[in-house]
Amino acid sequence: MLKGIGQFVIVAAVCACAVTASAVNIETVTVGNPGNAGDTRYPSGGVPSFGRVRYTYQMGKYDVTAGQYTAFLNAVAGVDTYGLYTTYMWSGSTGCKIERYIGDGTPGNPYHYRVANDWANRPVNYVSWGDAARFANWLYNGQPTGPQGLATTEDGSYYLNGATSDAALMAVTRKANATWAIPTEDEWYKAAYYDPAKPGGAGYWDYPTRSNTVPSNVLDPNGTNNANFFNNGYTIGAPYFRTEVGAFAASPGAYGTYDQGGNVFQWNEANTVGSYRGLRGGMFYGGEVNLHASGGYDDSPTVEYSGIGFRVSEVPEPTSMAILALGGVGMLVRRRGLGR
Repeated sequence: MLKGIGQFVIVAAVCACAVTASAVNIETVTVGNPGNAGDTRYPSGGVPSFGRVRYTYQMGKYDVTAGQYTAFLNAVAGVDTYGLYTTYMWSGSTGCKIERYIGDGTPGNPYHYRVANDWANRPVNYVSWGDAARFANWLYNGQPTGPQGLATTEDGSYYLNGATSDAALMAVTRKANATWAIPTEDEWYKAAYYDPAKPGGAGYWDYPTRSNTVPSNVLDPNGTNNANFFNNGYTIGAPYFRTEVGAFAASPGAYGTYDQGGNVFQWNEANTVGSYRGLRGGMFYGGEVNLHASGGYDDSPTVEYSGIGFRVSEVPEPTSMAILALGGVGMLVRRRGLGR
């Protein structure tokens, strides 16, 4: 629940005795049309197409927000063993304004977290691929409260067990019984660009706003082709830079997702030359090329930048994962890292 206290919102976690209670509600949309054709227009890194998915799945309707991530931190980061929080979230000029503070002195639980007012519904940023995987495990495990371990963040959809280095995180794969997860590149791409009702027949758009025309970066909830990116100026300036999730209410993708273009890049599972994890979607200080279907990027799985956030997908178990290998995980040509 949310409680306003001064200039902060305290996001309370569920108590340890209510492991299965839901502190965070992840809204999802159904991405159907299993077995759709892949998009062959923009092959990359030896991968001939993107977006073919052989099963029905759920995609996060929005990016994971600062408020949702604050609830996660309060549940498992009293002792932040694996660095789920970075001070840039609070001190960075473009951080998501999550503050860590010393709590009530409870032994073994020194830290608490709060998000500043009017920031809770904006995308979290400064999150690594490993942070996103641990959030997915937390959802898989029913949003428990307790130290970072196998029952909370280190096992679930991914077996992490303390993996924090680039090499260790590159070796992590989605488990066969996964439910909540970081999207595969194909899952992400299909939800963003594929449209079974596209005029002229099912196919792919260039932008995740059901358009082949460059979106406007004007914040207009009635605009049908609008997104948050840099185009001769920011969509919104300091201090926020990022719009609230779903602010472009009339610019969803074909399946009903929002902000798959702009606001922040989003991690996917792509494993590029064994060294980098995939990123797609663009960001508030990047140009429109980042929003385009051809705009695949990647970076080290430990990086934490102001332009990077994530969303999650949910897959049925176990049948979808039994055929996941047939769909493949895309590989990208490394174009460039992303800077603060």
